[in-house]
Amino acid sequence: MRIIRGKFKGRHITPPNNITARPTTDFAKEGLFNMLDLELDYEEICALDLFTGCGSISFELVSRGCQKVTGIEQSPVQIGFIKKTIEQLKITEFSIIKADVFKYINSTSAQFDFIFADPPYELTTLAEIPDLIFQNNLLADDGLFILEHSKKNNFESHPNFEKERNYGNVHFSFFRKK
Repeated sequence: MRIIRGKFKGRHITPPNNITARPTTDFAKEGLFNMLDLELDYEEICALDLFTGCGSISFELVSRGCQKVTGIEQSPVQIGFIKKTIEQLKITEFSIIKADVFKYINSTSAQFDFIFADPPYELTTLAEIPDLIFQNNLLADDGLFILEHSKKNNFESHPNFEKERNYGNVHFSFFRKK
């Protein structure tokens, strides 16, 4: 796992072998952030990273200047790795919360300018995530929500769908409040 740009540019972070997460590939992450660079002012946003996994997206956001990133992850192994990396890099802008993503979405009153979700592709409730984000008003008015998924999912008919981009087997669906 590599940090592409920003203050930690080029830094390689190696998750332990017992991690069960599937990190977003460097190729897909680089393509995603090339688009986000045109849409986000990192220093001005509050971000939420759902299904944080190894923290690849969160660390990239912090590296690019994001002042507040909240990660939601359930696995103690992944959380331990993220906390260790936060400590090694002396990061104060990233906080990780051990929680079930669906319970968090349904219980928080916080709003975010940018939300990224990278659930397990085989998650049976993956298609419900966009509805939950908008029903619970987690996205700020001018915010952007991106859901990573496989090609078997299609969100074009969702009322808040904006566009989809794919990088090999990785698909990103973009959503905004309408």
